[in-house]
Amino acid sequence: MILAGGRGTRLYPLTAKRSKPAVPFGAKYRIIDFVLNNLVNSGIYSIYVLIQYKAQSLTEHIQRYWRFGSFLDDHFIVLVPAQMYLYEELGPVWYRGTADAIYQNLHLIENHDPETVAVFGGDHIYKMDVRQMLDFHLQKDADVTIAAYPVPIEEASRFGVIQVDEKGRILSFEEKPKHPKPMPGDPSRALVSMGNYLFKTRVLETLVREDAEREDSSHDFGKDVLPRALKEGYRLFAYDFFQNRIPGEGENTYWKDVGTVDAYFEASMDLVAERPSFDLFNPEWPLRTANLFSPPAKFVREEEGRVGQAINSLIAGGVVVSGGTVRQSVLFRRVRVNSWALVENSVLFDDVDVGRRARLRNVIVDKEVRIPPGLELGYDLEADRARGLTVTPGGVVVVPKGYVFE
Repeated sequence: MILAGGRGTRLYPLTAKRSKPAVPFGAKYRIIDFVLNNLVNSGIYSIYVLIQYKAQSLTEHIQRYWRFGSFLDDHFIVLVPAQMYLYEELGPVWYRGTADAIYQNLHLIENHDPETVAVFGGDHIYKMDVRQMLDFHLQKDADVTIAAYPVPIEEASRFGVIQVDEKGRILSFEEKPKHPKPMPGDPSRALVSMGNYLFKTRVLETLVREDAEREDSSHDFGKDVLPRALKEGYRLFAYDFFQNRIPGEGENTYWKDVGTVDAYFEASMDLVAERPSFDLFNPEWPLRTANLFSPPAKFVREEEGRVGQAINSLIAGGVVVSGGTVRQSVLFRRVRVNSWALVENSVLFDDVDVGRRARLRNVIVDKEVRIPPGLELGYDLEADRARGLTVTPGGVVVVPKGYVFE
């Protein structure tokens, strides 16, 4: 069960017209693709994707490009919108939280009668062999297993913070505490939940049914269900993500919650390093996505001061760099960079056209935007704000989808 209904308000304006899991990433992917690849590469083929807010873009992506066919009943990726039929006394009710999303769809789980249910978030960038986490879950005879990751203590307030004993059993769980507790022996870091859970099926059913009846609950796994399960004596264990190994790779420590524009931008810049922290090119762990038949990328012009070139960048199909320079950037499909233009440390979504002599630095440009000739973005942040553009605390300028420059 993939939870993919979040609004992603902190990623605005990239989420102005799409949900967070549908946000493009890495020149050709969507954020949702990474959890789907993790499950499929782990041999898990029975997948429901729970959707809610601004779901059209995500719906089209999964319906068109993530299909197994119809020959095997237990091989499917199915979209599940909020259907609002369990709370007749309240009137129509959307998913009220992550736990309520599962509660409203317990009938789907019951139809398959599995021993274990994975409840994963749909909005993080990482690789995980879920089978290894399942082996740990079964070995410990855990009621609930939570994938855990150490983060700097100053960042831990954004997550559920976990304390464990020497065997990995969880002793405490606090959702987004103001003063997070550090890891034993390491005051600089805290162990946090990645938002990925494995449940014994009967335990999951019991926990979400009980939670649905509580009027004082926000119906969220992190805030309500898991802390209460811990108090009631259920066996909760933390799975050390650092122990997970991906075929064809060494140590696996990369996990990004791209919950803000600055975090999204940082993760995008990770990809263009000479030795990237997150490898898109491992054939033993293929990363599938939309199979769009774009033409090859093209670089043209070779004369004094007017050379089409891209340096330390990711370039998708259909891109044309005509006498311009692209450096440390991610360019999605059908982007065009015209003569004498300069694109540095930037992310350009599909169908962006950069006019002659324009200059972009530390900019994210959403789809279908034309940058006028000679325009500069990212050099004078006050001027960019005056245009009505979003400027993040980290100094990243965001041009929303379809924006028209005057």
